[in-house]
Amino acid sequence: MKNNLLTEQLAYNGDSRTKTHIHLIRYSAGTFEETLLDAFTPEAVAVGADEKIWLRIHGLKDAACIEAVCTHFGADFLTIQDILNADHPSKVEEHDGFNFMVGRIFQSDSAVQVRLMQGEHFVLSFVEGDSGFFDDVARALRDNVLRIRMRTADYLFLVLMNGVISNYVSLAMSIGDELDDLESELLAARNERDIGIQLQMQRRRYMELKRTVMPLREQFQRLLRSDSGLVRKASRPFFNDVSDHLQNAVQLVEGCRETLSSLMDLYISNNDLRMNDIMKRLTIVSTIFIPLTFLVGVWGMNFERMPELHWRYGYAAAWGVMLVVGVAAYFIFRAKRWR
Repeated sequence: MKNNLLTEQLAYNGDSRTKTHIHLIRYSAGTFEETLLDAFTPEAVAVGADEKIWLRIHGLKDAACIEAVCTHFGADFLTIQDILNADHPSKVEEHDGFNFMVGRIFQSDSAVQVRLMQGEHFVLSFVEGDSGFFDDVARALRDNVLRIRMRTADYLFLVLMNGVISNYVSLAMSIGDELDDLESELLAARNERDIGIQLQMQRRRYMELKRTVMPLREQFQRLLRSDSGLVRKASRPFFNDVSDHLQNAVQLVEGCRETLSSLMDLYISNNDLRMNDIMKRLTIVSTIFIPLTFLVGVWGMNFERMPELHWRYGYAAAWGVMLVVGVAAYFIFRAKRWR
């Protein structure tokens, strides 16, 4: 990662090729309007009396458009860099004129970067791809579910953040369920080759989720305790509720860590036991053949005065002795339950 204090260039460094486009949602207690902006202009996002706007920006490829939007709403240069930086860790920050969140959402085994910015009368959401993750919130605004249009912008910011955190809870629960299935397979000693691969895949998913969730815990608490006017007193109970959801996500992530650690230990133990069992069987086979090898070596010396070489039944007797010795050794091991 380049040092962002040594550059004045703004550029998106992610992999998404989604063209930058903006959905404008303008609403008040009794009105709702949704439009697709061909281009961003300050006039298009002017806020009237008692109005609030939500700008849904999809695609971060056009850095100039992102800069224009953010600059208009008072974002500083470093915040714009954080929006365009797809590798930035999760965080929640309080600024003079806005609150800011960096996170990601997990969909179809892929992580999509998401940024939320909330001011007095506006909320901005930046999503890396053309995801419909927040479509249910847009429908709730359209239908005025629970009179959401009458609430302040910080409530909408909270609803969006809660959706992101709920995504973390769902993923943590999914990882936990899959780890429980792997535990059952490990205890049943089935498909051990595939289980090792699945464990590594779950470990990668867990690590990505952990890097996303853990930084939010303390930072959200600071926002919750803030005296900023951007967080209204009426919204405090809802912030507490989201904090509870975040704590639940953290606990689920910690539970996944413990389960994953125990499963890795169980997987290694199973492999060690399996290897010990294989070595034991090979040792038993070798031990059975040791006396047989000795007998073959003795009778293979071909000394001139070996009566067995000139005995009519010497060959059959040799086979008989070796079979008796081999079978006797097998039953001795069987009686000691070494098989």
